[in-house]
Amino acid sequence: MMDGRVDGGPGWPVRPSSITSFGRLSRAEILVSAGARRWYVGAAIALIWLISIAQDAVEHSGSVPAAIGGVALVVLFGAAFLAGAPLTWSLPLRLRLLVPAGLLALSFTLFPWVHWGVVGTWTYVGVLVGMGLLPWRVTWPVIVGLAAVALVALGVTEGWSEDILWVPAIILSISAMMAAFARTTATIAQLRDTQVELELLAVERERNRVGRDLHDILGHSLTVITVKAELAGRLIDADPQRARTEIAEVEGLARGALADVRATVAGFRGVNVSTELAAARSALAAAGIAADLPSSTDVIPADRRELAGWVVREGVTNVIRHSGASTCRISFRGAEVEVADDGVGPTASAATSTGLAGLRERVESAGGRMSVGRSDLGGFSLRVVL
Repeated sequence: MMDGRVDGGPGWPVRPSSITSFGRLSRAEILVSAGARRWYVGAAIALIWLISIAQDAVEHSGSVPAAIGGVALVVLFGAAFLAGAPLTWSLPLRLRLLVPAGLLALSFTLFPWVHWGVVGTWTYVGVLVGMGLLPWRVTWPVIVGLAAVALVALGVTEGWSEDILWVPAIILSISAMMAAFARTTATIAQLRDTQVELELLAVERERNRVGRDLHDILGHSLTVITVKAELAGRLIDADPQRARTEIAEVEGLARGALADVRATVAGFRGVNVSTELAAARSALAAAGIAADLPSSTDVIPADRRELAGWVVREGVTNVIRHSGASTCRISFRGAEVEVADDGVGPTASAATSTGLAGLRERVESAGGRMSVGRSDLGGFSLRVVL
């Protein structure tokens, strides 16, 4: 179908505008665009062939005014050819044959001077057909038909001999060559556009990764730092030694968070479920929440332990921040991780949590499944099948 895509070959659909990347340019802007200027250079060189047509027009003119008129028509034909390709690109696919058809009609204005010698100009018509990036099922019949009409016209007027074959052969070969050239150029431009789009997607994907990791890292670390700082504040008079210990741990957490941020930005951030369990024990204790943790991580598949670490990190962060719980239980059952508490349970804010949304994205991108709901302890449950 002529629906805005071009059959550039098997498996190679080409956008018509790809050859010059016009986008939403107006017709006037297209005529002076970079792609059009490149076309003008090559097309101007090709106009050298019109010199012989102009000479024939002068030789067959009976007067100076007639000769001037004939040369003027040749110049007009050349100018129309120059503008033809950019004008074709500016039209919808279904209207693009109008431009070469108009150039074909213009060639017949030279008929009073050169008679059927006008077929020598039809190569330019075929070139516009090829440069129009029409489907091959349209391009081939048109250029073959144009060459066939030229052959018949020359055969009828000049006699059937080998001498009449070269003009139709030139029309067919050059038109087909330019059609292939236009598609190659369009395909290259389209691939470049696709490369730019992929680069932008890669940048966006990396930005999302860094943002998600920073949220997960800083959310957890800052939550634990806040809890420990509050605890140290309460202990500073009652138990100065323990307060100093808590402050020292806050300093260590802050330094660790800074190192994690640097590693995340550099793209080398890793999480280990065993380390996260140890961190969860410390964070829950500082928050005054009893921790029921597994004694081993051996049941977690080795290739899923990093993901399990992210689940533990985000789950414990939510428990400390939002649950109001007195108990937190982390359990491993084969490839399933659950973080449950006895707090307030599922809330509207939990359903729209940025951290949980980022965790869900991380889990699903790894092929896992995540669900949230009420736990058997009466509070919130975060369950992930790795």
